Amino acid sequence: MMRITLVLLLSALLLQLGRTVGTVGGSAHKHEKPSDEKPEPDTSSLTPPPTPHHKAPPPSLLSQECVDEKHTRSSCTKVFCPPWERCINGQCVCKLPYQCPRFGPRVCGLEGRSYMSLCQAQANACREKRPLFSHYTDLGSCEEPFKVELRGLKGQQVVQFRTADVTALVCGSDSWNMAAANVVCKHNKNNPSLRGAKVFGKSEFKDIMGVSRVHECVDVRCTGAERTLAECLLYKPRSISEDTSVATVTCYTNEPAVGKDECDGFHCVNEKCVSWEHICDGVDDCGDNSDEMCCTGCQNGAFYCKSGVCLPPYAVQDKIRDCLGGEDEIETVETVRKSIPRSGSRKEHLGSEEPKTEVWTNSKDDILKIRNHTETLECGIPNMDYVHKTEEETRRRTKRVVGGEEAMPTQIQWQVAIQEDEKIHCGGAYLGGCWVLTAAHCVRPKPQSFRIKFSLWQKISLLTTTDSVPVKNIIIHREYNPRTYENDIALIQLEELAYEKECLHPNPAVRPVCVPWSPLQFPANYTCTISGWGRNKQGDSVNILRWANVSLIPNCESYYKERYHKGMMCAGDLEGNVDSCQGDSGGPLVCKDASGVSYVWGIVSWGDKCGEAGFPGVYTQVAHYFEWIRQQTGWPAVTKYNQ
Repeated sequence: MMRITLVLLLSALLLQLGRTVGTVGGSAHKHEKPSDEKPEPDTSSLTPPPTPHHKAPPPSLLSQECVDEKHTRSSCTKVFCPPWERCINGQCVCKLPYQCPRFGPRVCGLEGRSYMSLCQAQANACREKRPLFSHYTDLGSCEEPFKVELRGLKGQQVVQFRTADVTALVCGSDSWNMAAANVVCKHNKNNPSLRGAKVFGKSEFKDIMGVSRVHECVDVRCTGAERTLAECLLYKPRSISEDTSVATVTCYTNEPAVGKDECDGFHCVNEKCVSWEHICDGVDDCGDNSDEMCCTGCQNGAFYCKSGVCLPPYAVQDKIRDCLGGEDEIETVETVRKSIPRSGSRKEHLGSEEPKTEVWTNSKDDILKIRNHTETLECGIPNMDYVHKTEEETRRRTKRVVGGEEAMPTQIQWQVAIQEDEKIHCGGAYLGGCWVLTAAHCVRPKPQSFRIKFSLWQKISLLTTTDSVPVKNIIIHREYNPRTYENDIALIQLEELAYEKECLHPNPAVRPVCVPWSPLQFPANYTCTISGWGRNKQGDSVNILRWANVSLIPNCESYYKERYHKGMMCAGDLEGNVDSCQGDSGGPLVCKDASGVSYVWGIVSWGDKCGEAGFPGVYTQVAHYFEWIRQQTGWPAVTKYNQ
């Protein structure tokens, strides 16, 4: 009898809540079947439902060490900056408007001003820390900007916007989620909140007719990074009926933020509290994307980047590189599989189904054009059309020299030899332009004693593509310690050709390697390649350039204790089958990302006992010195992304 009574009480409570679909902390509730009766509009149904009990965190879904570093979408060690920002010391910072490309359709600002391009407007918005973008000028005059209004008596409010020609609600379709709600609340002129939305929901139009009598709605899709709803993907307005679902939201106001100890879910960097079930699902529930930045895996069909970031499925193969390694733009069975939501996935959040209406305005196409314009540095891709080999050279290709192989004559096109007083004792990596990267212990501040040899295969004989270039300047890291090999890194600046700015004649067998900007681009155990003319395991000198695959070894300090310092890394294998050796110094350890771009991840520095178990090779970690390299060479010389 008591069980029956409880069931009846629960049923009555559910009926009292009405048909409004609400989401607390990003949790979506399904629509109830509408009854045949048509009750009077009841704005009390807009009151947000009670907060559900937060589930315990998935034990293996977050890296706590990463969480403690407080990463957000501005952490460019993990993600790309938007085109109106650039990456400096691991953080996205605002560009000056004149640093934006001078092309693109003109746009209007919320204050009624016209701007030359989206990038210019957003650079101003970034520096002034306020929403600015309204619309493209082809959609209307700047005198009537895009306005968002939140209409309601209490609880959740209906989202409505106005342009010169359109007044519409936001549709409560699958793409209306917490990320979009956060953008709406940040655009709320009456009370903008850095924490964004407290609750997002959906309500049938007949239940809010007393609040708004607009008869069109617009489907929206936002990433959460937008400053205004106008920056999101907007579809053309469509007519709505009484049963059409429309968007509702409750924004954070001036109430104190939830403390870390008070939050029984994920505590965002902006102090918002998010239910554990909504982390690492590709949806920016926090409003600063901190719930998607430190993931060891993804749930609900989100796509996993190797830097620990989860993306929504619609970001996969959209022609915009989001993962640092570009794996989201590589068409493989795995990426296609991950881009399809799994059975039972939270489609309301992921927005996996595109609305069936035509696109009205979309700034993503403009962003793609700007990135294609700025990401023009050519590096990390060898010239595969030029391979110099003869029958004799092919026969002489032997295997297993300290775990390596003899290279083909033009196989490693960024490898250089550093010649000092007619002797080659070190290698280096060509970065492009007039710059070569090597180890500090390979050079001394006497440039006239050095020459750099490009496209060299055998040390004692030259190829037709071999070039020898004099050195103009040698820049050794000012904190290099020759006793401990700390900061073992140096740049070699080449002499310019007579009456030219270039330092090297065009050479089909020479290509530059890219410089990594983030220490997270390649994880531990990733397979990379070393190369050089170092001694073999027997200590004998070699004449032919050799290469070997090695793994990036974590916890390097555990092998070398107090001899290990910041800026060092280990690679090889712990059994000693593969290693770099004397004479390889300064040479490159190169890693190739998912998109096929190669980066000089390390510089051969030092190690104990070539090719012996328990003594992995120690390398200078190039990404650790990215800012130093960029300061010496300038932005265009080494920066492809985040510039």
